[in-house]
Amino acid sequence: MSRKSLQVVLLVLLSLWCIAAAAQPRAWLDRDRIAAGETVTLNILAEGGGAPDYAPLQADFELSGRTSRRQVEMNNGEVTIRTLHAVALRPRQDGVVTVPALQVGRERTQPLSLVVAPASANTPTRAGDDVFLESEADDSDPYVQQAVGWVVRLYSAVPLVSGSLDQPSPDGASLRQVGDDAQFARDIQGRRYTVIERRYQLIPESSGPLSIPGAKFQGRGAAGFFDDFLGRSGSLSAQAPARTLDVRPVPADAPQPWLPLHDLQLRYAATPGDLQAGSAATVTVELAADGASAAQLPELRLPPIDGVQVFAEPVQADERFVDGRPRVTLTRAFSLVPAGAGEVTLPGLEIEWWDVAAGAVRTARLPALDLAVGAGSGAATLPPLATPAPMPPVGATASGGTSIATDPGAGWLDWSNNRVWIIATVVFALLWLLTLAWAMHRPDPSPGLGKQDAAPETVAPADRGGLVRALDVGTLSDVAHALCAMARPPVANVDQLRDRLADRAQVEAVDAMERARWGDGDGVQARSLLRSAFANGPRWKAEPAPADAGPLPPLYP
Repeated sequence: MSRKSLQVVLLVLLSLWCIAAAAQPRAWLDRDRIAAGETVTLNILAEGGGAPDYAPLQADFELSGRTSRRQVEMNNGEVTIRTLHAVALRPRQDGVVTVPALQVGRERTQPLSLVVAPASANTPTRAGDDVFLESEADDSDPYVQQAVGWVVRLYSAVPLVSGSLDQPSPDGASLRQVGDDAQFARDIQGRRYTVIERRYQLIPESSGPLSIPGAKFQGRGAAGFFDDFLGRSGSLSAQAPARTLDVRPVPADAPQPWLPLHDLQLRYAATPGDLQAGSAATVTVELAADGASAAQLPELRLPPIDGVQVFAEPVQADERFVDGRPRVTLTRAFSLVPAGAGEVTLPGLEIEWWDVAAGAVRTARLPALDLAVGAGSGAATLPPLATPAPMPPVGATASGGTSIATDPGAGWLDWSNNRVWIIATVVFALLWLLTLAWAMHRPDPSPGLGKQDAAPETVAPADRGGLVRALDVGTLSDVAHALCAMARPPVANVDQLRDRLADRAQVEAVDAMERARWGDGDGVQARSLLRSAFANGPRWKAEPAPADAGPLPPLYP
């Protein structure tokens, strides 16, 4: 097979592999740890309109609440259809349960693991109420600057149509919400509750008692026939009791820098087989910490190595939150360049940290590496670039006295052997430039949230930008806060916002958002309605004109 034919085959295989990878459906759970009797949502995102085969789930789960929504995207003239399927799963037993791979069209999802803890014997104190709140910390006596997971759960036995859930920040600690709200069902004393779970990261700033105010909920439930008949408004409210944490100071024997963690592990992600003098080899170190963010961890550095130059690459950080507590994985590669042949020892990296569960000093360390260094040229590892042979003049032949390179690699630079590829490259470059010029001069087909409307009720660009960010990357609660802040003067809750809006489409979009926050609404559809309805900013009701004061002057001018 010629070199050009091999290139074509490799290009085709690479294209087929990319298509197969893009078509692979993705499955994930909204929570990876639940209690027995609770539900968890399985989400499957697939291209095309094929529905998953849920039959393999019947053996270990009870299924309910199947939904699906389709999204159509256009990118460079290509239409992509993606469908998000969701189903609520209730495990039939506790323990580690496997969600099997499911068939979606011609592809299959990856299996998932779910930890199902035994049902708690503790019944919430307000169980039996239509709506109640509870909150808890994953550590009741943390240390100063320890990351604590704080969770607030809203239980509702009636459908919610709107509401506002607020957790006030305590004095002497930082509190911020992490992740999106999780929603699931739970049976308590024979009554089915819909639970909305919101998680926070709490970091105490000083030792001593830390009082955390109780979370508050204000909202409306779906009123029934007798409620309307009796004139009941359907308003609901609940407040969680305040909690106090006993924050411990930094121990006297704690290492510095102060690292209060639940766990810290070090390992070699990659090590060189051998070394050569003057040539670079790579060693990669990985750090995994439970209870700290990347900014709280010390810099990954190798100890000095005699006779070896060390060049560090930028750190790669992977941060996530589990139950409100940060978990981070840091990865850093180091290039080692020995100066001469012989034996070298890479000392093991050590990091001291404080085990908050055991209340003791721990040390994470890597073992030392003994490596042999072979003799080398001492030059850089990059091979020198080959000098291409000069191309013969136009019309010259071998018999005309002009030498033609006979090296097989020289054919890669020969115009006659590669003119098809060169022409194709030029054509694709021109097409790309034309596409770029068309996109830059193409008019926007739909008005965006950031554009100014000609209506008299205008919105400040900063306010509109906050709404755009909330719709793109924030939670629906962030969207509600952004909309309330756009009113002049700002309103306190969503109910006041609805009363101020004059556009019926905007009111319906806000109602869809509230159903998605507190009921069984579609969050993706709600965001789409909000983007469309508020594309040109909110439309407020006209302020009532002041009453005529009459012909008499004011009594007290």
